Amino acid sequence: MVRIHPALAACAAVMLSASPVLAHARLLSATPANGATVSAPRSISLTFSERFAAPFSTVEVEDGRGRAVALTKTVSEDGKTLGGSFAAPLAAGTYRVTWAIAAADGHRMTGNYSFTVR
Repeated sequence: MVRIHPALAACAAVMLSASPVLAHARLLSATPANGATVSAPRSISLTFSERFAAPFSTVEVEDGRGRAVALTKTVSEDGKTLGGSFAAPLAAGTYRVTWAIAAADGHRMTGNYSFTVR
């Protein structure tokens, strides 16, 4: 029979219960996806692993010349998907998506990626 010292058991319990707090929100999926080639999208959608604070979260899209593309921001009901719609379908070219979210754990997470419209 294996005996576990009470202090070791307490330490393990604290570490296991703290693990969700140590995790950060991460981007699970994006549409259009990183590196994708798509036909004239009218919207963008980024889904994260946990809820984020919508008022402190952004998504921006730039064309190949670095010019901002107008985007109407949306947030899903579950608070995990940040997105938006374009006033008109995107023209052919390469686009860069830059996002920033204020995660539920208080950390600010940022990232970017590119996709191409044919």
